[in-house]
Amino acid sequence: MASGSPPPVKRSEIFGWCCFDFANSSFTTIIITVVYATYFSKAVALDDPGASSWWGRALALSQLMVIVLAPWLGAVADFTARKKRFLMWSASVCSIATACLFFTGANDVLLALTIVVIANIAFSVSENLCASFLPEISTPESVGRISGYGWSFGYLGGLLSLGLALIIIQGLQASARWTFLMTGAFFLLASLPTQLLLRERAVPKPLPPGANYFTVGWRAIGRTLRELPTHRTLAIFFLAFMCFLSGLMAIIAFASLFGQNVLHLTTTENIILFAALQITSALGAFGFGFFQDRMGAKPSLVIALLLWLVVSVWSAYCQTKTEFFVIGAIAGLGIGSLQSASRAEVAALTPPGRGGEFFGFWGLFGKLGGVVGPLTMGELATRFGYRTAVLLNGIFFLAGLLILLTLSLPKGSKASAEA
Repeated sequence: MASGSPPPVKRSEIFGWCCFDFANSSFTTIIITVVYATYFSKAVALDDPGASSWWGRALALSQLMVIVLAPWLGAVADFTARKKRFLMWSASVCSIATACLFFTGANDVLLALTIVVIANIAFSVSENLCASFLPEISTPESVGRISGYGWSFGYLGGLLSLGLALIIIQGLQASARWTFLMTGAFFLLASLPTQLLLRERAVPKPLPPGANYFTVGWRAIGRTLRELPTHRTLAIFFLAFMCFLSGLMAIIAFASLFGQNVLHLTTTENIILFAALQITSALGAFGFGFFQDRMGAKPSLVIALLLWLVVSVWSAYCQTKTEFFVIGAIAGLGIGSLQSASRAEVAALTPPGRGGEFFGFWGLFGKLGGVVGPLTMGELATRFGYRTAVLLNGIFFLAGLLILLTLSLPKGSKASAEA
C-alpha cells in the first residue's frame, strides 16, 4: 500500500475499483472479441480475404501508440496526482468511440478501423491507469485476492454485456450495430461507481524550475528505464509477460473469427460460447486469486500457461462445435487466472508511490504483446489458415512459461522487498 497518511481503504472503494473492470470488459467482449470483429469481417469488409490482416494491423497500430503514450501518461498522472481524472477521461473517449461504430457499414473499412484504433487506445490507457490503483488499495497479502475480485467483476460485466447483445440481436431482431451503442453506454454508466467511490491518494508534486509536464513525464520514464535492470525480477517478469500476452491478445482478437471461419459458428452461437467463457473466466480469476495469495504467483501462472498450451494444440485439431465449447471453457479458466495473477504480481513488485509509472511499463510490455500477437496471428491466418495460426500461437505461451520457470517469485510481503 502507498506510504504517507491517506484515508484507510474501505470495502466500498475496492468495490468501486472492481466496477471499472466490470465496465470496461464490455468493450473487449463485444467489440474486440465477439460481435464487432465478425461484423467488421462480414458487414464492413464484405468477407474480403484481407480482412483478418486489416483487423490484426489495426489492433497492432493501436497498441504501438499506447506503447508510446502509456508510460509518459502514467508518470504525469503520478506527478500531478490525477490518475483518477485521467482514468475517467480515457473511459469516456472509449465509450464515445465505441458508440460511433454504430455508423459504420459496408465498405467503411478505413472509418471502422480508425474508430477501433481510437477506442482501443483509450481502453488500453484506462486499463493501465485502473491497474495502477491496485498497490494503493491492497496489501502484499491481499493483492492476489483483490486483483482476482476485479477480474471476476470484469467477466461478469462481459457476461451481462453479452446477454444484452443476445437480447438485441435475437430477442428484438435488431441489427448487430445496436450492440455497439449499447456497449458504449454500458461502459460509461457502469464506470460511475468508480468515479464516485475510488479515491485519489497521491499528493501533487511541484514542478522543478524550468520543467513542464511533458519533460517531467519523459524524465521519469528515463529514470525508470535506467532503474529497471536493478529490479531484476520485475524486468524478467515483464519479458515473460510480454511473451504470453502476445499469445493471449491474439486469441482475444481472433477467437470469434476462428469460430466463424473454421467451425462456421453463427453470431448467436458465438455469443453463447463467449457467455459461457465469461463464467469460467470469472471462476478462474476468483479462485486463482485466493490460490495465489496462499501459494504464490509462480504456481498460478505455470498452471494457467499449461492450460493455454492445451488450448492452442486442441484448437488446431478440433472438429466439432461441441469440442470448441469445451475448449472455450478451459480457455476461460486460463484467461482469468493468467491476467489476474500477472497484475497482482506486478503490484507486489512495484515500489511504493510509483504505481502509475510502473504500471505504465506493465502496460508497455503488455501492449508490445498486443502488437506482436494480433499482427502475427492475422498474417499467419491469411497465409496458412486459422488452424496453423492458432497452433503456432502456442509458441508464445511456451516461451513465457520457459522464462517464468527461471524466476523465483516470493509470496506476500517478500515480493515487495525483492522487487
